[in-house]
Amino acid sequence: MTDDLPESATLTQGLAALLRRRPISADDRAAAALFTLDAIANAIGGRRTAPGRILTEWAGAEPRDTAGRAFVMGALTHILEVDDLHRGSVVHPGCVVVPAALALGSRLEVGGHAFLDAVLWGFEAACRVGLAVGAAHYRIWHNTATCGPYGAAAAAGKLLGLSAPALVDAFGNAGSQSSGLWQFMATGAMTKHLHAGHAASAGLLAADLAARGFSGPPAILEGDKGFFRAACPDAQPENVLADPAGPWALTQTSIKPWPSCRHTHPAIDAALELHGRIAGRAIVGLAVEAYPAALDVCDRPAPETPYEAKFSLHHCVAAAIEDGQVDFASFEAAARDRLAPLRARTTLAATPDFTAAYPAAWGSAVTVTLADGETLTARRAHALGDPESPLSREVMIDKAQMLMAHGGLGRALAGRLCAGILAFADDGPLPDLAPFFGLA
Repeated sequence: MTDDLPESATLTQGLAALLRRRPISADDRAAAALFTLDAIANAIGGRRTAPGRILTEWAGAEPRDTAGRAFVMGALTHILEVDDLHRGSVVHPGCVVVPAALALGSRLEVGGHAFLDAVLWGFEAACRVGLAVGAAHYRIWHNTATCGPYGAAAAAGKLLGLSAPALVDAFGNAGSQSSGLWQFMATGAMTKHLHAGHAASAGLLAADLAARGFSGPPAILEGDKGFFRAACPDAQPENVLADPAGPWALTQTSIKPWPSCRHTHPAIDAALELHGRIAGRAIVGLAVEAYPAALDVCDRPAPETPYEAKFSLHHCVAAAIEDGQVDFASFEAAARDRLAPLRARTTLAATPDFTAAYPAAWGSAVTVTLADGETLTARRAHALGDPESPLSREVMIDKAQMLMAHGGLGRALAGRLCAGILAFADDGPLPDLAPFFGLA
């Protein structure tokens, strides 16, 4: 518990105090601007998909309030599976926090620094709660959906200037709306995108109401009928307030270079290395080593849709080995059909070294057995885009422009939008993004 709170203080009271005392540097804001750029680019790119078209058509059918705008942007941000991920919490914070901050920041007409500070708060709250839910939670519950509302509430609370008690109310009511089950994976339904949108809108709504005196349960996390008791059989409550002076969670969050589940990325990275060493020789077997969570989500030897292929280690590794790249086309029907024989020769295993390192490190190894009997192996302790192997500023800008182009923006407009978003770090104004999402 923080120094100025009594021993009887709840975890959300401690979290509110922790956020309010943390200093924010220019480097922190510069990092937050890059993560904001990544989230907005993901949302723009998500427009030109089947769920994206449904969302933008729905958004334009009638006026949307602030929470409704956050919902649309949050859902769009999570469609392409190239948005950020915090490893330890297994939360995608950007698709929840940035839309909530954008929707409310636009309404309040805040400047870039106020916006980025809210984003830092939001990432911190979502990830700290995510670090406490325990591994068993993730087997049934989607952490982004369940922990995200706390992040959206923190971001909105920062923008609204909530007092510490009001922020606790916001956390209480945000947590009471925590939901999001993995059952959609059985059919590849569009539900995962709804999870991000709901988390963004739920937290924003909770903070907006708290600003008007709407009370919430202060022990929503650890209470007898709270979040941990309901959905987290092996919760680690102490993680909510651990290491209060450590780096901001945003700076410890990974950025995705490829449009697939993050659990596939260490293996993709290793497989891309092997592609150049195989030199066209025939392959008789592929073996992928990972950790149990990766297999729980991505053991899909015969994906039947693009979305299923994004959650298939078999398919992602086959694409990297065969093509030397993984992009949006890698998951379409033609690629799935072409790569089926190599997928069929691919095996997965959770091995002790990667299992022990997870979730602090998401690693993988890929071994190729060639027809001539030679075996080639590549290992990754971390995936490209992790804090230990970060993408450069230039690569992140290139990625953002690629996503914006995928969403239909011309190069000139994408360039101006990137520059405007990065100018948040210099306290530049928020651009009007509503027209991009049918929210005019």
